[in-house]
Amino acid sequence: MQCRSVGSTGLQVTEVCFGGASIGNLYTEVADEEAARAVVAAWDGGVRYFDTAPHYGLGLSERRLGPALQQYARDDFVISTKVGRLLEPRDRDTSESDDEGFAVPATHRRVWDFSRDGVRRSVDQSLTRLRLDRIDLLYLHDPDDHWQQAVDEGFPALAQLRDEGAVRAIGAGMNQSAMLAAFVRETDIDIVMLAGRYTLLDQSALDELLPVCLDRNVGVVAAGVFNSGLLSKPDPQPGMRYDYHDAPTDLVDRAIRIADVCRRHNVTLPSCAFQFASAHPAVVSTAMGARSADRVRQNLALFTAPTPHGLWEDLMDQGLLRSDAAIPLR
Repeated sequence: MQCRSVGSTGLQVTEVCFGGASIGNLYTEVADEEAARAVVAAWDGGVRYFDTAPHYGLGLSERRLGPALQQYARDDFVISTKVGRLLEPRDRDTSESDDEGFAVPATHRRVWDFSRDGVRRSVDQSLTRLRLDRIDLLYLHDPDDHWQQAVDEGFPALAQLRDEGAVRAIGAGMNQSAMLAAFVRETDIDIVMLAGRYTLLDQSALDELLPVCLDRNVGVVAAGVFNSGLLSKPDPQPGMRYDYHDAPTDLVDRAIRIADVCRRHNVTLPSCAFQFASAHPAVVSTAMGARSADRVRQNLALFTAPTPHGLWEDLMDQGLLRSDAAIPLR
């Protein structure tokens, strides 16, 4: 698998990233053994960049990912996690389940904190859960409603960790492109993780974020390329998810039209969706979420499947893809 450079940091990441939300029991419980096998399958498929966050399963993703990677030489992989949500134990035992989409007991509560001390505490807690000696890449996680603290306190805290050599690259990860573009313009970040805003159904990142990342040599990790479900099957249907909610009718119809074009070119919709985001020159890696070894292998096959040039031309001709989007050359 090819590697791409993260800005001027000297850090390189594989063009596919293993996204750790699924092994944090996103929506559905996953057994420890199955989660570990998913990580191994990603490694066997050439993936060397692994991403996680405290938010994913109230720390479960980190507790699973770090130990699964300990069998490999530490210098042979890149791992990223995120700050902004501290995990604090609940005052009492509870039988309640987490209310933010993860099938885990609500043993902790998430506390927003982008302060310097909050960032330091979050990193220390993540290292403990990961059982690793260092984190390579660190993101501010979803600072949508916390811009001022994130830019005034969170970013300087990350920059200090980078200056100290505690991390090699820093950035921000969000489900929107406008604030990420502001981070790129106003701070010295190295990378952004963009979820769902550069996909077959939403190319709004082309308006500002992707051009400014190219101008400032900031890498982009494209996440949420299936828009949390609607683009994940060859035949999209009503009732599938789009950005974590039931997909609107107009987007279901659009996905069906894209799938029809894919079918005429003997390509599946998920393969087209996975490959699309990786083609933009600002994108250094495309995140792959998977909860099982079989799903990892299937996703990697989607990423490497041939897609004819005419497919992308047809999508543009039918107004299903912006004309300024980058076309995969696979």
